[in-house]
Amino acid sequence: MHIEGSVENIVFRNELNGYVVLDLDSGGEMIPVFGNLGDIDEGEMLSLEGEYINKGKYGVQFSAEYCERKLPQDKINIEKYLASGAIKGIGPGLARKIVQTFGDRTLEIIEKNPQRLCEVRGISQQKCNEIADEAGKLFALRILTSYLAGFDIKPADAMKTFRKYGSDSIQLIKLNPYVLCGDSIGIDFGKADSVASSLDIPHNAQSRIIAGMQCVLRAFALYGNSCMLIEHLLKTVSERLDISEKDFYDAYNTAIDDNDLYRYVTDREEFVYLPDYFIAEQFIADRIHILNKFSPPEDFDFNKLIDEEEKKNGIKYAGKQRTAINMAVSRGIMILTGGPGTGKTTTLNAMISLLEKRGCEVLLTAPTGRAAKRMSDLTGHDAKTIHRLLEAIYDQSDNLVFARNEKNPLKCDAVIVDEMSMVDSLLFENLLRALRLNCKLIMVGDFNQLPSVGAGNLLKDMIQSGEVPVVELTEIFRQAQKSCIITNAHKIVAGEYPDITQKNNDFFFFGRNDYGKATELIVDLIKRRLPNAYNYSPLNDIQIIAPSRKGTVGTFELNRILQEHLNPPDGKKAEYRYFSNIYREGDKVMQTRNNYDIQWKKDDETGTGIYNGDIGRIISISVPKQSAVIDFDGRTAEYPFDILPQVELAYAITVHKSQGCEFEAVIMPVMGVFQKLAYRNLLYTAVTRAKKLLILVGTEKDIEKMVDNDKRTLRYSCLKKMLA
Repeated sequence: MHIEGSVENIVFRNELNGYVVLDLDSGGEMIPVFGNLGDIDEGEMLSLEGEYINKGKYGVQFSAEYCERKLPQDKINIEKYLASGAIKGIGPGLARKIVQTFGDRTLEIIEKNPQRLCEVRGISQQKCNEIADEAGKLFALRILTSYLAGFDIKPADAMKTFRKYGSDSIQLIKLNPYVLCGDSIGIDFGKADSVASSLDIPHNAQSRIIAGMQCVLRAFALYGNSCMLIEHLLKTVSERLDISEKDFYDAYNTAIDDNDLYRYVTDREEFVYLPDYFIAEQFIADRIHILNKFSPPEDFDFNKLIDEEEKKNGIKYAGKQRTAINMAVSRGIMILTGGPGTGKTTTLNAMISLLEKRGCEVLLTAPTGRAAKRMSDLTGHDAKTIHRLLEAIYDQSDNLVFARNEKNPLKCDAVIVDEMSMVDSLLFENLLRALRLNCKLIMVGDFNQLPSVGAGNLLKDMIQSGEVPVVELTEIFRQAQKSCIITNAHKIVAGEYPDITQKNNDFFFFGRNDYGKATELIVDLIKRRLPNAYNYSPLNDIQIIAPSRKGTVGTFELNRILQEHLNPPDGKKAEYRYFSNIYREGDKVMQTRNNYDIQWKKDDETGTGIYNGDIGRIISISVPKQSAVIDFDGRTAEYPFDILPQVELAYAITVHKSQGCEFEAVIMPVMGVFQKLAYRNLLYTAVTRAKKLLILVGTEKDIEKMVDNDKRTLRYSCLKKMLA
């Protein structure tokens, strides 16, 4: 539908992405409007296309998908527009004076001849220049937004483009429209292609081919790959862009010369990197070599200190534990690895104690919020996420940067990183940059778990390179041997089938062949049986972990069913619908991507950043405010509706999303597992998420299929070669 009118009131605005809620005066009728419309201000004339959506008790609102903007033409709306703060430096009082001086021609004069503002009483030459600068930016953004709208590119993306390239944006786009599909703007390659077609840029232009290479490499990185074999890149790009091999290599060599791409050549193969990943992996390799040079070649003997630690805590450390503790105190860098029940936490606590006794300032960190909280609980020391430790912020170009770096390193003598299997190459590079050369680095992780979501094969590459001192704990301690969760986890990782016959321990199997009956059992377990038998909270203590998002027992379908049973609708609970998703007050939800900008409060503390994998509860939903408030372990954050899709229901989560977390009880459906997900370390990772109780629901055949499949997804990375 199509509506037109003037902006009467701005109800809500998100400066970062251009999302706006406003009241539109359309021929005397006031229409509530929302959408990603950019830097709209009061007094503007809008021509909108979209649809009316019924918001229940809050009434009908207009969802705007396309917006054509016109500056106000009459004195009343021009004054209202300027008074709203559209141009920095002009407030209500000054707006009145300017409009009284220039009347209906006010905006034309500000745009084309701003020096005439000096004619207004009270505006000095300096003030005139300041207003002219701000007005120039405003009109340039408007022209850019209008230009890109012709290619169905949204105002939010126009704002990103303007932040990146400023008033030269259109000129740069006409020279090379493929700048639009770079990392900082991220417009779809196809839309950049349509801009290029309108400019008659040939299909074999080097700018197009290089952008195509970069897009393919970025897509490949989403599957965990830091780089790509040149022959694979050649085949993919040539087919998709319909170019010759000569065109490809001409553009490729230009990209290498201009550092738009990097190559890494081994004895037999050539790999292609995006700049960020090449620089990261090369830096990691170089810094590890330097840390090794700063580290003594042999361990010093700290056995007397370890003996004292044993007496103080009434603990007898095993041989490998003593080796690891000794290495942590004497070396500059090391890795501690091992499965559940092998004493990693006991060893870690001894490391911290001895380092502190020797006067070291020790910082603890982990890749996710829940992993950091778990580390704090196990050690009694404060632990932060790596992003919080490095003080992640956005720069003026809206790029993520870290306040802690080579110029502003962390003030500590040792950093201990837990859950290293989850750390990717880019994040690890930034951590290393923030460490002084004499700072010890102790990395703890289980290389049998799933690799990081981000690109790289970091922990495995470092261990296999032989360049980093490693201690692997293998002995399962007597107390841990009583747990079937732990003993079965070790069986799985060794390629043996878990014992699913026991009925009196902490590891249970319920055989089900029918999807409907399996789902009924899962609902009954979480809603009735486990709360009654163990006094577990369905929302706080029990977690459903599924191999897949899709399928009858995937997280999508399970979350829909569990929401109905655990948090059904009623008249007292507000809710918000986004396509097929329903968000309801009281829902258990998970953040699905890092958001470094969102603000949170916890008691008297404030901060920014909610991270991928953080689990919370929706406290309240306000449709008039177009926002929801979510509590993440005591940190409350307000989510405008436009970013609410960053969270999803978390009654059931995937194994990948569960990594780094532990739950009192875990229920896992194991039936009809997709072939690409039916592998050993996915099952192993799921099993090791349970602290006290694990229940598998499904078929013995599916469990055996996963144990038998030890094929791991091949990740392309050259870090091991760089280290060696």
